[in-house]
Amino acid sequence: MKKFLLAATIFFTNHVIAQTKITGHIKDNKGKPIAGVSITLKDTYDGAVSDSLGNYNFSTTEKGSHVISMTNINYDDYEVPVTLDNTPLTINATLKEKFNELKAVTVTAGSFEAGDNKRAATVLNSIDIATTAGSNADITAALKTLPGAQQVGNSEGLFVRGGTGEETKQFIDGTLVNNPYFTSVPDIATRGRFSPFLFKGTVFSTGGYSALYGQALSSAVILESIDMPERSSATAGISPIVATGGLQELSKNKKFSWGADYSYVNLVAYFNIVKQTPDYFKMPQFHSGDANFRIKTNGGIIKYYTTFDYNNLGLRRPDIDSMIYKDAFSIINHNWYNNLSWRQSLNNGWRMNLGMSYSTNRDNITQQIQDSSNQPKTFNYQPWVSKNFHLKSRQDLTQIKEVFEKKLGGLSAIRFGGEYWYGYNPSTYINTDSNFVNSLKDNYAALFAESDVYVTNELALKLGARYEYSSIIKKANIAPRISAAYKVGEGAQISAAYGVFYEKPLVNELIYSTQLGYTKATHYIINYQRNTNDRIFRVEAFYKKYADLVKTFPTYNNDGTGYAKGVELFLRDKKTFKNIDYWISYSYLDTKRDFQNYPAELEPNFAAKHTASLVVKKFVTKWKAGFNATYSFATGRPYYDFLYNYPDNKYSIADKGRTPNYNSMGFSAEYVPSIGKQNAKTFIVLFASVNNVLGQKQIYGYNYSYDGMNKQPILPTATRFYFIGCFLSWGIDRSQDAINNNL
Repeated sequence: MKKFLLAATIFFTNHVIAQTKITGHIKDNKGKPIAGVSITLKDTYDGAVSDSLGNYNFSTTEKGSHVISMTNINYDDYEVPVTLDNTPLTINATLKEKFNELKAVTVTAGSFEAGDNKRAATVLNSIDIATTAGSNADITAALKTLPGAQQVGNSEGLFVRGGTGEETKQFIDGTLVNNPYFTSVPDIATRGRFSPFLFKGTVFSTGGYSALYGQALSSAVILESIDMPERSSATAGISPIVATGGLQELSKNKKFSWGADYSYVNLVAYFNIVKQTPDYFKMPQFHSGDANFRIKTNGGIIKYYTTFDYNNLGLRRPDIDSMIYKDAFSIINHNWYNNLSWRQSLNNGWRMNLGMSYSTNRDNITQQIQDSSNQPKTFNYQPWVSKNFHLKSRQDLTQIKEVFEKKLGGLSAIRFGGEYWYGYNPSTYINTDSNFVNSLKDNYAALFAESDVYVTNELALKLGARYEYSSIIKKANIAPRISAAYKVGEGAQISAAYGVFYEKPLVNELIYSTQLGYTKATHYIINYQRNTNDRIFRVEAFYKKYADLVKTFPTYNNDGTGYAKGVELFLRDKKTFKNIDYWISYSYLDTKRDFQNYPAELEPNFAAKHTASLVVKKFVTKWKAGFNATYSFATGRPYYDFLYNYPDNKYSIADKGRTPNYNSMGFSAEYVPSIGKQNAKTFIVLFASVNNVLGQKQIYGYNYSYDGMNKQPILPTATRFYFIGCFLSWGIDRSQDAINNNL
């Protein structure tokens, strides 16, 4: 027995002595210790877990060649080969953090995003737009509550950071929308053509946007249409202004859907109640219809959307150059828009996005001088000879665009592609002493490439460039773009962007000369953003340098210059006050430009130095009711009377000043009950709104007579705008959308 115990003691002593001790320290690429890393000797049960200081140790009786493995859910796996021979080992390691879509930094300089992207800094989705008081479900009106946008009420378009309305472009599923607004009416801003409920994602870029898009000198609004509907549904709506109806069908296997909608707008009843300043001799009427289909493919989706608009109106105003005559303006507009897109996942991490679109817009405009009996008057001398004309114009645009994307590991990716546009713009202009027929055709082509480079979860770069060529001006350009973002704390980051952007001259400029070149803007942007716990705070500074702007005097040329610089703030908070969502935006803008017939570099008449908005939304779940208010403010905009001096052959400033400050408060409310049994419910939205609740006087600028002696303010057509309507849906409970998106 003693011999057995002695042998056992010797065996176990040798066994302990034969162990190899392994120790080490684990840190990340910033030198910080990592706790909770699992360290194992592969294919054995030996190992340990790193402590709070990143240290570990364990012993093993294994011998020979082995592999030590280190794993943690937030870091890339790490392996190191070792030879075990009873000699103590120290294995230190630096682990690389895994790229995590939810944790990784995103480039935000110059861009507000909304949609179903988990990493997007959600600012405005479709429900937000519809329930923003004062917007009346117009996308552009809602975007005006964000920093960077100006409060311009006498012209359609989005005026961003010292840019004109034409310097902002809208894109749907990757392709340009040629006529996103109803045709312009003198001194009246027209609405956008598209409902916010068509889109699942919105990017409002106030500068520095992606190389995948071009021909927008200042800003891009990038819209992504919805995919498959949740289920089949039907809708109807009625108000004193509009009647609507629609149907959406989803197949049983949920791989195909189709739908159609129609709306009719007639303002006769409304104008009889709310008197308008112009004399409408043709009451505004609008017919709008749209249709769509969607097909799910194996790893992708095909979407088609088409819309048709028709509108007809006519209005009279007193002629500014006389005491007895009237200006009579009328327009008939037809617009047809088509968009076909195919998004497809390919093999080996490749992805394809194909887009095609065709649009045509036709305007038939008549401008007349009429006497007190509303009868046309003809003249062969100024200033009235140019006020009698008939214009028929057409804008056709055909596009095709293809983008390929390849994942490079983690979140890094490269994308590249090209696009082709064919534009056809014939027009006929007739007045008392001349006829003018013109036809402009342009073949525009672009190539682009862009890469997302994620160095770590804290540091990301976006590098891109774009090549463009236009046949009508016979010129090409290359536009480099670069942006970066660095994470500086939980939910906080700093972003910066630089880019060069080009835009072709406008059609009404090319009519006079096709010898013009591209206009150019160079953007420099830096911002700080913090997005945590239903709160977004953002501050951004920018500088934009304009070159080659179009001058219309003494001849059409590209001698124009300008700049814009400023600071913007944005805060959105859904957390601080129970059941209240609000956002505050502020913009400071310093801008000047010398373009068109400006005699020098001046503040443009569409730019205000200070602009601010406060939007508040309160949803009362118990009542199924929401209440929304928007207050917008802007300091006065400059105005000028440029008078041509014949002896000196130049324009001079005959009069100038600033408009009064802009103040407007909007209010809206919605009530969303339902009736019927559970399986056959009718969901109802009762909606009411009023703009400029306090009746504050708005002056958008001034018009001047031909000789500069008479000056008239540009005013809204009415002090307030009212809307009330009832909207029904069967199949989809829209009330839950309103509740979920406003808490």
